[in-house]
Amino acid sequence: MKKIILLLFLTVFCSYHTLTAESIDLRSPDQHLRIAVELSDHLNISIWYKDHLVISRLSMGMAIEEKLLGSQLELIKIDRKTIDQILSSKIPCKDSEIRDFYNELSLNFKKGYRLILRAYDQGMAYRLETSYRKEVVVKDEILEWHLTDDFKVYYPQESGFISHYERYYVDTALAALDYQALASLPVLFYKDNGVRILVTEADLYDYPAMFLRTHGPTALKADFPPYVLEAKPKNGDSDRNQELKNADYLAKTKGERSYPWRLFIITDDDRELIENNLVYQLSSDLQLKDVNWIQPGLVAWDWWNDNNITGIDFEAGINTETYKYYIDFASQFGLEYIILDEGWSQSTNNVMACSDKIDVEELVAYGDEKGVGVILWVLWGPLDTDMDAILDLYRKWGVVGVKVDFMQRADQYMVNYYERVAKATAQRKMVVDFHGTFKPAGLRRAYPNVLSYEGLRGQEQCKWTDKNTTTHNLQLPFIRMVAGPMDYTPGAMDNALSHNFHARWSRPMSMGSRCHQLAMYIIYESPLQMLCDNPTQYLKEETTTRFISQIPTIWHETRALEASVGEYLVIARRYNDDWYIGAMTNDKARDFKVDCSFLGEGEYTISVMQDGPNTRRHAEDFQYSERSIGAGEIISIPMASEGGYAAIIKKKSNEK
Repeated sequence: MKKIILLLFLTVFCSYHTLTAESIDLRSPDQHLRIAVELSDHLNISIWYKDHLVISRLSMGMAIEEKLLGSQLELIKIDRKTIDQILSSKIPCKDSEIRDFYNELSLNFKKGYRLILRAYDQGMAYRLETSYRKEVVVKDEILEWHLTDDFKVYYPQESGFISHYERYYVDTALAALDYQALASLPVLFYKDNGVRILVTEADLYDYPAMFLRTHGPTALKADFPPYVLEAKPKNGDSDRNQELKNADYLAKTKGERSYPWRLFIITDDDRELIENNLVYQLSSDLQLKDVNWIQPGLVAWDWWNDNNITGIDFEAGINTETYKYYIDFASQFGLEYIILDEGWSQSTNNVMACSDKIDVEELVAYGDEKGVGVILWVLWGPLDTDMDAILDLYRKWGVVGVKVDFMQRADQYMVNYYERVAKATAQRKMVVDFHGTFKPAGLRRAYPNVLSYEGLRGQEQCKWTDKNTTTHNLQLPFIRMVAGPMDYTPGAMDNALSHNFHARWSRPMSMGSRCHQLAMYIIYESPLQMLCDNPTQYLKEETTTRFISQIPTIWHETRALEASVGEYLVIARRYNDDWYIGAMTNDKARDFKVDCSFLGEGEYTISVMQDGPNTRRHAEDFQYSERSIGAGEIISIPMASEGGYAAIIKKKSNEK
């Protein structure tokens, strides 16, 4: 991290009584965002965006044992500062260098706590800090605010705190939601042709994840999973579903600490949601001394396609021969990894012994010869029983990563579990993919070996439902992806438009065109990016597979060119000197023009995969083309209904 400048550090000592008569203002560097802190009986703020009130009466506080922070205020000090610095991302999802530019206001109160607010051009965030010597019990946290009555919302409604956090977005007027409707984060509020407010959190450690509940027609409040006193198997299900005994408080934690950032991303331009890095910016810095071993990459994945390989002289399934076939395929196309998903171990509880048909050490040795790493799927509970011994064994076998699944919780214990996994795997130079998980909240900045998260309705849903529409696919980048990488698992080779799609468990298809799928490799951020279909399909369609294999999984620069939530998205991303353009549309055919002035000097070759003339009849129809291109040239991006577009623009000196 390189600091550029630190401007204006002001400390003001004053009595409580001199400040209650007026609010204290904080503005973003571009002055578009104004935060007014009202010091009365309770701690309240209001937020204006471009001179329009967007959030009123935002109340905050915390109940720590017998103390109620945020009430009966006694302000003793005000600090202000402006920071303008460059952050370097070690495994960049959007940008390798991020400008971190904000104005900060710190209000120090009696009762041993302070409120920190930051105003960015892209939004505002606040957090509480306490300075107590002993461990404390947090009984509750208060966050409640009001919006105007014309706000709508994309609401990922939950039935409870036990969840895979895989919800479709209820797109409705805020006032139309049921009272006390629960949602996991992120949540996007919007006005038609107006402001957008995305709510999430960052720097989440040793504390439960935040949820939202409706609290009247225009009011929202935070809610949190309680502290878990006891967890035991539910209905005899010993490996994944639990029955919990909860406490009447949220957390037991250190008395001297910072609590998570409460983040409100505010914009009137959908493109800025795509380019936003605030979750990363607000999270704790790198905790690892050496990150050079961390390898992002593409993964040949088995579970989605049900190991339906053909044209072989052995029976396909969860066996050593099948996974050698996956390794051969991965090696042929330069993929970095294969995953052995559920079924490789003797049981889902006994994850230290292979099934009779699998020899992991043999597969690792075979993969080493071919330059392909092996990642193992494991349930979180069995891993939790003896994490060090299990991970030591996996490293002894030569395994390079784990996919940890079915956490389904977001209480303090589970949040701490994520960090323990991140640390333990980093010590052994292993990467991590979290499934059955809540959204990212900044852990990957501290531990960049955490490459991806699920926590969304990904492509696996196509095995049993027809609800993974192209509209859903175009909501995800503007909502869930703002929080961090998402393991959607793209790459389906059996493609169908909505009028002829049907769910199939064993030989699944995707909704949308072939090029809609290809665009996901550029649009969807995931440093560990799956090829979900079976190798036989990819081997039969080498043009598509070669194209996917050339797309990086990390990015040095991101530019959102055209964007509308749930409707369309056109992105240009840079990796080194090369550029990649991805575009997706919902059920409306579209044609965009893109000015390639972002290209640097020199000559380039553009390779294009676009919807074919018969995509409407046959979703797998595509056209592939190559030609020369230079900076400033205008290219056309035609997309069929439910279609897509993907282009690789390589500098000629970089071509292999």
